[in-house]
Amino acid sequence: MTDKIKLIDTHFHIWNLDKQNLPWLKDVEELKKSYSIDDYINEYKKIDNVDFVGGVYVEVDSDDPILEDEILYKEKANNDKILAIVARAKVAPTMRVPLLATGIREPLHTEDAPKGMCLEDSFIEGIKELTKNNMTFDSCNRVDELSDLVKMMEKTPDAKVVLNHLGNVEELTEEYKNNMKALAKFPNLYVKVSGYKTEDKEFVRDLLSFTKDTFAKDRLIYASNWPVINIYSNLKEHIDLLIEAFGNDEDFFYNNAKKCYSL
Repeated sequence: MTDKIKLIDTHFHIWNLDKQNLPWLKDVEELKKSYSIDDYINEYKKIDNVDFVGGVYVEVDSDDPILEDEILYKEKANNDKILAIVARAKVAPTMRVPLLATGIREPLHTEDAPKGMCLEDSFIEGIKELTKNNMTFDSCNRVDELSDLVKMMEKTPDAKVVLNHLGNVEELTEEYKNNMKALAKFPNLYVKVSGYKTEDKEFVRDLLSFTKDTFAKDRLIYASNWPVINIYSNLKEHIDLLIEAFGNDEDFFYNNAKKCYSL
């Protein structure tokens, strides 16, 4: 392949452990260090066949979201590779949303997130407020609770929701496939193709084939999940598998991200 693939990464993280505390890192030895925006950009410089335009920063589940916003404001002001910020907020009609944010994420997959949280009245009203303000909600779900997201979408069909990491799938069960088919019916729901282990190539190919067959072409978006990807894969292998599945599809790697996050 001679032409480079123009690429926007819709899901990356950076953090500075000299300033920030990420409680979830206590269980993840591999990631217990700081990751800078330069570290991130340098990872893409190692990959010859992509033209890395920039990425969408996603909140890191720190214990101080306001400090995180302040750090990211300064980082974005000094680096044009940070194209947008998905910030942390507790989803509710009274949520405080930083002006720098393009979208919001409140993790639904962590230990302190109760089952069914996205169906609580205050959460639903918060999603409706985000929709009124043309903001996205990044939804990171436990795979066995994707049916809750389907119910949430039924209550907020106009919401622009971005499902993270293909729903954190680990095997192609009938329950998973049925929930994803139900989510595919909502015209404003996007799916980040990321988050899966790449050691089982047959599973990855089956997963990507199912995903392509299930969702409209303009609703699938490239994401890396850097640096968390290093726990279960690496950036080059991830991209190579996606090129195998999607070719040099500029919609998947670039255009759909622009549309999704209004870049």
